[in-house]
Amino acid sequence: MKTTMLLSQAPHGRTLRVTAVHGGEGVRRRLFALGFHKDDLIEVNAQGILRGPLLVKNLSSDSSVALGRGIAQKIEVEVVPDPGADSPDEH
Repeated sequence: MKTTMLLSQAPHGRTLRVTAVHGGEGVRRRLFALGFHKDDLIEVNAQGILRGPLLVKNLSSDSSVALGRGIAQKIEVEVVPDPGADSPDEH
């Protein structure tokens, strides 16, 4: 079972998958216009000081955007496992 979290709580530098966008039609439309769609792969690159905006790179479209924390709290994500992380060790 995969664990989801809000983008504002996601770890930096890890590949994430967008699982849902919460909020009204305006929020969803704005995020869609910025290139954020369900199942896109993204990565949090940087965080503003004093809990400021997050710099998020969309790995699916190779674009970056700064998102305020209010918007980041409306995006639900899951951590994508690193390739080979689940494979057993071969001896």
